[in-house]
Amino acid sequence: MREQTVKIQTEFIKLEALLKYAALVGTGGEAKIRIQQGEVLVNGESCTMRGRKIRPGDTVTLGDVRLSVT
Repeated sequence: MREQTVKIQTEFIKLEALLKYAALVGTGGEAKIRIQQGEVLVNGESCTMRGRKIRPGDTVTLGDVRLSVT
Protein backbone atom coordinates (compact mmCIF):
# COMPACT_ATOMS: atom_id res chain seq x y z
CA MET A 1 0.00 0.00 0.00
CA ARG A 2 1.30 3.42 -0.99
CA GLU A 3 0.81 6.14 1.63
CA GLN A 4 0.32 9.78 0.68
CA THR A 5 -0.28 12.81 2.89
CA VAL A 6 -2.58 15.54 1.62
CA LYS A 7 -2.59 18.89 3.39
CA ILE A 8 -5.76 20.96 3.09
CA GLN A 9 -6.10 24.63 3.99
CA THR A 10 -9.83 24.55 4.73
CA GLU A 11 -11.99 22.90 7.40
CA PHE A 12 -12.92 20.10 5.01
CA ILE A 13 -12.76 18.96 1.38
CA LYS A 14 -15.42 16.95 -0.43
CA LEU A 15 -14.45 13.38 -1.23
CA GLU A 16 -14.82 13.85 -4.98
CA ALA A 17 -12.60 16.96 -4.90
CA LEU A 18 -9.98 15.21 -2.77
CA LEU A 19 -9.59 12.38 -5.28
CA LYS A 20 -9.01 14.93 -8.06
CA TYR A 21 -6.71 17.10 -5.90
CA ALA A 22 -4.54 14.09 -5.02
CA ALA A 23 -4.49 13.00 -8.71
CA LEU A 24 -6.02 9.58 -7.96
CA VAL A 25 -8.57 10.21 -10.73
CA GLY A 26 -8.35 12.29 -13.87
CA THR A 27 -11.82 13.85 -13.87
CA GLY A 28 -14.79 14.52 -11.64
CA GLY A 29 -16.77 12.03 -13.72
CA GLU A 30 -14.25 9.29 -12.98
CA ALA A 31 -14.35 10.17 -9.28
CA LYS A 32 -18.15 9.97 -9.29
CA ILE A 33 -18.16 6.52 -10.90
CA ARG A 34 -15.47 5.06 -8.64
CA ILE A 35 -17.20 6.41 -5.52
CA GLN A 36 -20.64 5.15 -6.60
CA GLN A 37 -19.20 1.71 -7.35
CA GLY A 38 -17.96 1.47 -3.76
CA GLU A 39 -14.25 1.48 -4.66
CA VAL A 40 -13.41 4.25 -2.17
CA LEU A 41 -12.96 3.67 1.56
CA VAL A 42 -13.18 6.48 4.10
CA ASN A 43 -11.65 5.57 7.45
CA GLY A 44 -11.75 1.91 6.41
CA GLU A 45 -15.44 1.84 5.42
CA SER A 46 -16.93 1.92 1.93
CA CYS A 47 -18.37 5.34 1.08
CA THR A 48 -20.70 6.02 -1.85
CA MET A 49 -21.38 9.70 -1.07
CA ARG A 50 -19.19 11.84 -3.32
CA GLY A 51 -20.04 14.97 -1.31
CA ARG A 52 -18.85 13.43 1.96
CA LYS A 53 -16.85 15.98 3.95
CA ILE A 54 -13.29 14.81 4.53
CA ARG A 55 -11.54 16.50 7.45
CA PRO A 56 -7.98 16.42 8.79
CA GLY A 57 -7.39 13.08 10.50
CA ASP A 58 -9.47 11.12 7.97
CA THR A 59 -7.98 8.50 5.66
CA VAL A 60 -9.21 7.76 2.15
CA THR A 61 -8.23 4.61 0.27
CA LEU A 62 -8.59 3.96 -3.45
CA GLY A 63 -6.91 0.89 -4.90
CA ASP A 64 -3.44 0.59 -3.44
CA VAL A 65 -3.19 4.25 -2.33
CA ARG A 66 -4.10 5.51 1.14
CA LEU A 67 -4.43 9.26 1.62
CA SER A 68 -3.96 10.76 5.08
CA VAL A 69 -5.54 14.20 5.31
CA THR A 70 -3.82 16.81 7.47
